[in-house]
Amino acid sequence: MRLATIRTAGGTAAVRIDADGAVELGAVDLGAFLARPDWRSAAESASGTRHDLAGLDYATLVPRPEKVFCVGLNYRSHILEMGRELPEHPALFAKFARALVGAHDPVELPAGSEQVDWEAELGVVVGAEVRHATPEQAAAAIAGYTVVNDVTARDFQYRSVEWLQGKTFERSTPVGPWLVVDEGAPGEITCEVDGDVVQKADTSDLVFGPADLVAYISQIITLVPGDVIATGTPGGVGHARKPPRYLVEGSELVTRIEGVGELRNTLVKGD
Repeated sequence: MRLATIRTAGGTAAVRIDADGAVELGAVDLGAFLARPDWRSAAESASGTRHDLAGLDYATLVPRPEKVFCVGLNYRSHILEMGRELPEHPALFAKFARALVGAHDPVELPAGSEQVDWEAELGVVVGAEVRHATPEQAAAAIAGYTVVNDVTARDFQYRSVEWLQGKTFERSTPVGPWLVVDEGAPGEITCEVDGDVVQKADTSDLVFGPADLVAYISQIITLVPGDVIATGTPGGVGHARKPPRYLVEGSELVTRIEGVGELRNTLVKGD
């Protein structure tokens, strides 16, 4: 099952994506829909207004999440690429909702940055409130998976030991196009820049998997439906290349995860 938030003439709407159309779920967005305790059964039985698949305008998956957690250095390949040791605990930072855009929306280059990088990531969306979760409870609290690109201003990121300032520029982080529910484990993750494959890995290369992250974060703070976790990026980022390679105005960014979905975004000048 695949769920999304789309833009319509009357505003946004949560929908179920079927093979022959999109069916409205009776909520303004997926975050609001996931707050229903019966969201799974309600999604399966929904029979609301239908939309043609052609021309669907995908909003960011959860427009107003309470929390967006991100994980640094969580792929073995990327950790080795950066010359670091495998971590004992996840390296966490956050984003804010204004950073998020839809699957095909323009991505804005952070103003004042000359080192804008790509980071293809598997996204996890929480579907139930959870606190101090056991591994089993953490796995059960995951609604499903999506695709994220944690576009990063490296020069801002490394101004200090804290990363947030390089990670949450407005309209910089595409998320979507949909949430994949109960369709098996995600597969290969890839990122293309202007047709060049710059990242390629298997999501099984994660040091801390989705359930591990939900369990760990829930020790710190209560996770609620609609919270998003970006699980980290594999090797191949532009900043680590010799010479470095960065995104520029007009760059075409394609982020794809096998069994989950694809983002297609063009880089434009930001404010």
